[in-house]
Amino acid sequence: SAVDIQPACLGLYCGRTVLSVNGSVETYGDCGVCPRGQRTDDNKICRECMGSPDRYDWLYLGFMAMLPLVLHWFFIEWYSGKKSSSALLQHVTALFECSVAAVVTLLVSDPVGSLHIRSCKVKKLSDWYTMLYNPSPDYITTVHCTHEAVYPLYTIVFIYYAFCLVLMMLLRPLLVKKIACGLGKSDRFKSIYAALYFFPVLTVLQAVGGGLLYYAFPYIILVLSLVTLAVYMSASEVESFKDLLVRKKRLVVLFSHWLLHAYGIISISKLDKLEQDLPLLALVPAPALFYLLTAKYTEPSRILSEGGNGH
Repeated sequence: SAVDIQPACLGLYCGRTVLSVNGSVETYGDCGVCPRGQRTDDNKICRECMGSPDRYDWLYLGFMAMLPLVLHWFFIEWYSGKKSSSALLQHVTALFECSVAAVVTLLVSDPVGSLHIRSCKVKKLSDWYTMLYNPSPDYITTVHCTHEAVYPLYTIVFIYYAFCLVLMMLLRPLLVKKIACGLGKSDRFKSIYAALYFFPVLTVLQAVGGGLLYYAFPYIILVLSLVTLAVYMSASEVESFKDLLVRKKRLVVLFSHWLLHAYGIISISKLDKLEQDLPLLALVPAPALFYLLTAKYTEPSRILSEGGNGH
């Protein structure tokens, strides 16, 4: 056939586009980059992505969607001050912004108007970095075959961040100006200024490390949830269950970390075998319980006093 006598299509991600289909006979174009929404099959033919994200893909997208929300909440709490009553309303507004941005992102993704998205299956780490695999047949000319082989897991995150930023700029300044009466004029907008810094950082993080995050995010969640919970309890001087019950805010922080910890465990196990994976969720409270049970033995003042008595 005509296809057999064509030169080989070099490169890991170069393919031939289907120009026309006549019955069972397909006509192919030259070897090159696949159009958006397509990736090469085993025969180096560009095929449209008709699959849907699996559970792990959705968990990854959920993690990327949570990053700006958690950072919003952190900086709102950091800059709100103890006397300000506006923090809670700002937290709710940030949740509303990110939720609306997520829904709108799904609606504008293909198929447009639906909360479902079509995607290509992620096969290996190199699928995220097709720009590194452009072939040079004669070692002089480079054939550019860079395309989104993991469509749309790479670009959909950028679209989501853009909507988050737009909604924040539309809603938050007006809200803060009206309700943040407990803060000085210079402090009112600091949480918004912080977002203007961390959104570019998140964008670069996705652009450079998207593939690495895809495989590592469950372990990142577990480590960060453990470290931040220990730091928070230490900074808040929580040493017993009674200290937790004194302020409702501490319980909210504790349950939030438990949710993150559960999310990490679910992401690692993927809940493929429910009878084996669901019992793992019983480990969620274990780090906090271990901290509370051992905090009194590791209190610096007690260690120093016992060391002094020993001498």
